Amino acid sequence: MQRKKVVIDTKIEAAKTKKGLLLVHTGIGKGKSTAAFGLLARALGHGMKAAVIQFIKSRSDSGEERFFRNAANLNWHVMGDGFTWETQNPEQDLASARKAWEMACTYLRDETVNLIILDEFTYALKYGWLTIDEVSTALNNRPPMQHVVITGRAAPPALIELADTVSEANLVKHAFQAGVQAMPGIEW
Repeated sequence: MQRKKVVIDTKIEAAKTKKGLLLVHTGIGKGKSTAAFGLLARALGHGMKAAVIQFIKSRSDSGEERFFRNAANLNWHVMGDGFTWETQNPEQDLASARKAWEMACTYLRDETVNLIILDEFTYALKYGWLTIDEVSTALNNRPPMQHVVITGRAAPPALIELADTVSEANLVKHAFQAGVQAMPGIEW
């Protein structure tokens, strides 16, 4: 443990850079949005100003939104139309994603916003509703101390390359596979 402490202390001492981080939570497992909302709680606990933009989700009755609804320093936007297999309307999905992106860009230019969560955002790239070039430009030009968390499956390699931290949630087993319904407090 003494050697381990020396190694860790050396790494802590060497970490001198302060900057806003881009975090990506991707993968086919559960917990990507949940992890992002945990970071939201942490940021709000430090008095930071935050914004959540949900790109796919269309419901305003999720447990996380109910919990955070009256939080000071938080703006929450449910801007999706629901799962793409439910909407069956590619033009509407594109329009909704573009509108959500415009909202996101407003926050990405706002120096008073410390944390932005772009929930289920990777689908906007996967389905071609947004280009990686326009996303990269906006992310690279955001205020220097602004943190951004992106969630969703299948994060493209260019987004992973751009990110400071990438976490991948892998599915080992899911109750739904055994016929269990989505449960409040767990799924939404």
